[in-house]
Amino acid sequence: MPTPIADGQLFIHAERVKGKVVVITGAASGIGKETALTFARHGAKVVIGDLDTVGAKAVSDTIKREGGEASFIKCDVVKWDDQVALFDLAISQFGAVDIVIPNAGIIENEEVCHGNVKFADGKPVAPKLLTLDVNLVGVFYTVHLGMYHLKQNRTEGAWKALVLIGSMASWVGLFSAQQYTASKHAVLGLLRSLDPIVAMEDIRTACIHPWFADTNIIDWKYKTLLVGVPLTPVARIAGAIFLAATDPDPATSGCPWVLPDDGPVLLFKKEVLREGIYGILDIRVRRLLR
Repeated sequence: MPTPIADGQLFIHAERVKGKVVVITGAASGIGKETALTFARHGAKVVIGDLDTVGAKAVSDTIKREGGEASFIKCDVVKWDDQVALFDLAISQFGAVDIVIPNAGIIENEEVCHGNVKFADGKPVAPKLLTLDVNLVGVFYTVHLGMYHLKQNRTEGAWKALVLIGSMASWVGLFSAQQYTASKHAVLGLLRSLDPIVAMEDIRTACIHPWFADTNIIDWKYKTLLVGVPLTPVARIAGAIFLAATDPDPATSGCPWVLPDDGPVLLFKKEVLREGIYGILDIRVRRLLR
């Protein structure tokens, strides 16, 4: 059974984040913006990478105006050199990377796999897979660089964290969103494959799985369908990310943190991924790997 976490518990370890350096992508608006502000307001130094430099600058300026430390850089997450520059900025400005949050993501950019093939000169045209590029390739770039920097210049007792951003689409299929659903399933798979490795190095991992929130990632099609349906509060999602990063309990590392509606955050221990059909498959795979 999941453990419900009240809003008041999301910041019980807030003192641990003071002075930590947070690198976050896609923080010019929405969940990323709220998350960046949340960490900064508890004493973290924040480095933002986003294509929207106007929005990123506004968030950075807000943090500085409130007495915090922040920096930003234009970053297209599907461009490797942009991501290298993002982490270089964190090191040059603040000397370290402590928490990495690959938040940048988009909803379906083009319907695929529906049989609706486009043609040019009588030949089928390859579909645009930008959603997969941003939500999966971009995340892998951030994690690849992030893990390198998290492991640098470690001191005894210094904790680090990687918080991935999944979705309820990590667990269920969204119609007309094949790229998005596949990418978010993959992010959960990334968590599961990384956790056994990085847990031995005192690096926390987690994946946050929110229901729809009132952000600009939701297009008109879904907003129409969601009329009257309670959305997940953005501040609660940011709080879940915050707790997932700062909780000192090793038992909660590598876990999915789920927000399936407008109710409290639900923490699922890793064992839940070994129940039901997951459990049957898990046993068989482990036998093969022995």
